[in-house]
Amino acid sequence: MKLSILIPIFNEEKTVREILSLILNININKELIIVDDCSYDKTRHILEENFSNNPQIKIIYHNKNLGKGEAIKTALNAATGDLCIIQDADLEYNPNDYLKLMKPLENGNCDVVYGSRFLLTWKTTVFWHFLINKFLTVLSNILFGCHLTDMATCYKMIKTDVLKKLNIQSQRFEIDAEMTAKLTKGKYKICEVPISYKGRSYHEGKKIGWQDGISIVVTLLKYKFMRKNES
Repeated sequence: MKLSILIPIFNEEKTVREILSLILNININKELIIVDDCSYDKTRHILEENFSNNPQIKIIYHNKNLGKGEAIKTALNAATGDLCIIQDADLEYNPNDYLKLMKPLENGNCDVVYGSRFLLTWKTTVFWHFLINKFLTVLSNILFGCHLTDMATCYKMIKTDVLKKLNIQSQRFEIDAEMTAKLTKGKYKICEVPISYKGRSYHEGKKIGWQDGISIVVTLLKYKFMRKNES
């Protein structure tokens, strides 16, 4: 199965070279679809200088910063693989977990695989960050009757045709909430597998903030009570 790796990037000059090299070294049938969301550091220069001629890589540039959700939608429009996964460019998630995530999909056990940072332990990040994620995950489980341990994980591997059917509307980080809401309401089967994770601090470049947390809660409530023909 061919994997389309959707990579939204914004100001990741310190990590972009390493994360792309790690992905390229994974021995699977893949394509990398990079969307630079109008970075103003050296990210764009690094992409053009080091990766623009690689046949496995498509690079798309936004002329305006539109947000992570919009970057993912742009990447999805260019995807040709059987499966998709979202990959942040900040080295928090390890591409070596791709094969582990692909197994349940290849075996036909589910439609979507969530890579859970907390399935085995919460000690993959600082405690307050875990608590926020725990709250959002519990809220998702209550609203949509699912049994997840990590709703907000970046690593959601999903059949490409399923992802396109979701008609994603989110512009920023609330995309995780929208995907989870629509997948559960659509009765798609979600599996979880444990993954490695190394959280970074805001000092190191982490971008999601408390305002995004509020937006995620609003998005969950919105899709809980939205009629199907409105989504």
